Amino acid sequence: MEFSALQYALIALVFIWSGFVRSGLGFGGALFTIPFLLLIHNDPLFFLPIISLHLLFFASITFLQSHYQNHHGIDSSQLNPPRVSWSFVRFALLIMLAPKITGVIGLIVLPANIMNSIIFLMIAGYSITYITGRPLQSNSRTLDIVFLIIGAYVSGTSLLGGPLIIAVALRHIEISAFRHTLFVLWSVLVSIKLAAFVWAGVSLNLLVALWLLPFAGIGHLVGQRMHEQLIKQDTTKFYTIIGWALLATAVVGLYPFQI
Repeated sequence: MEFSALQYALIALVFIWSGFVRSGLGFGGALFTIPFLLLIHNDPLFFLPIISLHLLFFASITFLQSHYQNHHGIDSSQLNPPRVSWSFVRFALLIMLAPKITGVIGLIVLPANIMNSIIFLMIAGYSITYITGRPLQSNSRTLDIVFLIIGAYVSGTSLLGGPLIIAVALRHIEISAFRHTLFVLWSVLVSIKLAAFVWAGVSLNLLVALWLLPFAGIGHLVGQRMHEQLIKQDTTKFYTIIGWALLATAVVGLYPFQI
């Protein structure tokens, strides 16, 4: 794949941002980056394998690092042990596996222009929830199941099912176990997606993923350092700004525009 120097620079910047939000918030590595990447290069099947590989790599690093720090005498008052709500992981995966696989098949089969339109429409919908300060919420087991099914399918098509899945997770996971539980769940779901890509003959773009790894790593390190501050502070303004940025990107993305 040939890119201009400007495209290479912009892609690198987006992956720094991707690493920051993924490690800082515990989610959003795809949601907050895919729309910007599609404005640079209009092909979700090019970027989704790269984002998936990075998620697996950095989720593993974060989990192992927390485990190591917790067991080697580092001041535990400054660290959260890598707690995982395995009961929620089992509950979610039992519901999500079938729609996840269905979504991945849809991603592989549907033309890129149709997938892009679907992605940007979903981004526009999510952005409204951030702008209005009214994120998706679940208040019943029935809604839990509905959100997980839809979230799994959307995750299969585009890795953008996070807000739906998080709406359910917030009801079941303590804040101290929230990020690591999501990392475990994302890792399983992403592994399914990557296996499907390999089976279908979709390129994982390993060399590009490797080239972008240091840029994502920079964002990851900054996000890790800011994680504790982000979860303790009122992030309403942050999400409002992100919401407007996502909405603007979605509007532009629904038109035939590329950098």
